[in-house]
Amino acid sequence: MTATTVTSQQRPAAQASGPVLIVGGGFAGLYTALALAEQRQPPPVLLLEPNDRFLFLPLLYELLSGELRGWEIAPRYDALLASKGIAWMRDRVSHIDSTARQVTTRGGRRLDFGQLVLATGGDTSSFGIPGVEAHALSFRSLDDVERLQQLVQQLRAQQRPLQRLAIVGAGPSGVELACKLSDLLGGTALVELIEQAGEPLQQAKAFNREQAVRALQLRDVRLRTHTRVREVGASRLELEGPTGAETLAVQATIWTAGLAFQPPTIEPAPTSDRRGRLLCDDTLRLQGYTDLFAAGDIACVKSGENDLPANAQVAFQQATCLAANLVRARAGEPLEPFGFRDLGEMMSLGVGDASLVGGGVTLAGPAAFQLRRLAYLTRLPGRSHQLRVAAGWLADWRPAAAGMHGS
Repeated sequence: MTATTVTSQQRPAAQASGPVLIVGGGFAGLYTALALAEQRQPPPVLLLEPNDRFLFLPLLYELLSGELRGWEIAPRYDALLASKGIAWMRDRVSHIDSTARQVTTRGGRRLDFGQLVLATGGDTSSFGIPGVEAHALSFRSLDDVERLQQLVQQLRAQQRPLQRLAIVGAGPSGVELACKLSDLLGGTALVELIEQAGEPLQQAKAFNREQAVRALQLRDVRLRTHTRVREVGASRLELEGPTGAETLAVQATIWTAGLAFQPPTIEPAPTSDRRGRLLCDDTLRLQGYTDLFAAGDIACVKSGENDLPANAQVAFQQATCLAANLVRARAGEPLEPFGFRDLGEMMSLGVGDASLVGGGVTLAGPAAFQLRRLAYLTRLPGRSHQLRVAAGWLADWRPAAAGMHGS
């Protein structure tokens, strides 16, 4: 007889009896693990994540400004997963053999799995522009927040004439960051927001876009549209704008222009889009595979004719669907398609300021800021962490309220 190699694509789903390996502990990975723990008969779950803290990215701007504390938006994985029945390993996956159902980690471990979830997210994309990786700052981690806080302190202390910060990319991250930094700098440095397209926030709701433009104008943030970055230097930007080439002197450049996607090496190689996102069917299973799934930014999933956006709202909703489908697949049951429900859009627009559209409500200003915080409170991972954060906010509010009554 001739030996036959049985691939992941050919195996019946009911054979997936090993643990669920989740690669990446961001929104999609962590929330899928937590949703699996709540299933009636939860499978064994191993979360592979090299960092020791989960980071709630939509509130990173409030950590930068000091409106929120580090433990509130960056809880430790060991605390979040305690008593959940979820194992956590601090390591990074480098190679996935879908035929053998085995992963290899950078630490040299070889781990078997029954099902695997790829939730590795994305990273800052340089688009091949010279100097970005060497000189530009990013804004996606706690270390990034610390670096920017130190930069703000330095610029406020120096108060030299013509100090300038440049932010490249006028999507949600760039606009929110520009507003926060402008408030924190208090006029000690000019903030320039550079966008290659003709307007900021091209994909945003019209109300939020209008409020954002107004917020930028109120803070004297200079918005440069139709402007392309040709090179990033240590203290300069080489630009190509409507009036031609220009060299812009800067104290620092912050890069928020886009994401790149680089999952671990997978054999056999899966299909991906031009940005590197893994193509999935509507059940969140990788196209052509039985036991490999993906969710969050790394997953390319269609909604009608368009790809779903790479944002936290999509990842939140995918986690619940994916956890249920993993359990169904293990039982040999049909999987359910993922249906995205647009719950609206919220944006931070400076210290104590925000804009939101959703549920028939359009709101801007301090009230929108408080509503945005409350909405995200309900999305923080784990009920116990939500209660701790709520208790902290209540404790902060009571002295402030007492002060108002006493004045």
